Amino acid sequence: MAPSLAEIEDLARATLARIPASLRRELTDLVVRVVDLPDDETVRTMDLDGPYDLLGMYRGINLRDRSVAQVPDDVDMIFLYRLSLLDYWIESGEDLGDLVRHVLIHEIGHHFGFSDAEMASIEDSSS
Repeated sequence: MAPSLAEIEDLARATLARIPASLRRELTDLVVRVVDLPDDETVRTMDLDGPYDLLGMYRGINLRDRSVAQVPDDVDMIFLYRLSLLDYWIESGEDLGDLVRHVLIHEIGHHFGFSDAEMASIEDSSS
């Protein structure tokens, strides 16, 4: 049986628990949501070939670009796309926990406004 939304959420929670405390403090207002696939608008906006092309997505204003005077329109969110993750997992043979960790940390990096090198460093320190 394919892992459920709740099981993917559990993997995401385990990843969040291993992120260094100094960074985790900056994630208190960030919502992580697991859904099956991105909606049609996201697929169109990102010019994807299809919904399975996206494993995760950060939606919000990253911390480097925020102003203290700025009032957010919505809560910052990370979406993990369960069916896309499972499809990639089956094709790659990669450990599902490692895959979820990699995607979640990458999206958290977008929240912080980190470069790819900074994201790789965070991922290495959380394994």
